[in-house]
Amino acid sequence: MISTQAWADAQELWDFQQMGHELRPCSVAIGLGSHDLGVADVTADLYRRGLTPLIVFTGATSRTTREVMPKGEAWHYRERALELGVPADAILVEPQARNTGENIALTRALLEGHGVPVASALLVSKPYEERRSYATACKIWPSVNWVSASASMTLAEYVDSIQDARLVIDMLVGAQQRLMIYPAQGFMVSQEIPQSVVEAFERLGKEGFTSRLIPDRA
Repeated sequence: MISTQAWADAQELWDFQQMGHELRPCSVAIGLGSHDLGVADVTADLYRRGLTPLIVFTGATSRTTREVMPKGEAWHYRERALELGVPADAILVEPQARNTGENIALTRALLEGHGVPVASALLVSKPYEERRSYATACKIWPSVNWVSASASMTLAEYVDSIQDARLVIDMLVGAQQRLMIYPAQGFMVSQEIPQSVVEAFERLGKEGFTSRLIPDRA
């Protein structure tokens, strides 16, 4: 059972991750690979709405996806977008990245190799990783004007869609940890973190939501 306090703390982290950016037309939409095909759905919707002329799906596999997405996250995302009506010539695939930093760096190299100028980009992630993804992108490719996007869902709706509440909370905790420690390691830009978020993160760790923590920081 997940306690009432744990749900409240998860909500605190969920709310903090939302960047609240207003969507606008951008040079490209970048769908960050993961276990969640909803990222591909959102990216395809941005294309269909005329907010971008080009999509890049980026991602290899992880321990969460190697069985369900054996061809690689980016390739499965591409298949999903094609099913949703996005033309094949509007999609590029970057199939090697294994973390968010590599997602951005390898996507940059791919677009530069195709001669695509990028002034702005829609950065599409899972809802609970908007802020983490944004902070990483700003560090790796600072010349781009980044606009965060994700599925418009409540925490309860997202948990219902994934059907694994503990996994979602574990990943929320993992994303928050990285926001706290990665700036000092040069992996992302620093952002002010409210004390209420820090306290929620610490309580969830004490309750055992630690499977996505970096081990030597757990």
